[in-house]
Amino acid sequence: MIHEELSREIIGAAMEVLNQLKPGLDEKLYERALTIELTHRGHIVSVQHSFPVYYRGQLIGNLIPDLIVDNAVIVDPKVVACFTETHIAQMIGYLNITALDLALLINFKNAQLEWKRVLRRQQTGESMPPDLHA
Repeated sequence: MIHEELSREIIGAAMEVLNQLKPGLDEKLYERALTIELTHRGHIVSVQHSFPVYYRGQLIGNLIPDLIVDNAVIVDPKVVACFTETHIAQMIGYLNITALDLALLINFKNAQLEWKRVLRRQQTGESMPPDLHA
């Protein structure tokens, strides 16, 4: 599994944040607390790092993932009823632009933490749409 140990550490940090803060807060509060917790645990956390997006050689905008941990995993804290295909598609876009291989969607909505691993599809000879139900 890609970044298995780091994924486990990120999820453990998110569980600690949820246990301390409880459900019902704004996403940004969980994001800030998770940044503090991960940094406390010795990880490097990049917050709101901007990635330029180009089309035909021209800058069309910037992509800004919430968190990148240890320059390896995108982390997107959410407070939602459930993850949707839109959330997953957004993570696939982030992975493609950043060239990272793993994103973690983390949901702080309920008393029990929920998360979803999203992997970047490796380039092969065939062009296949991403499986949003994986």
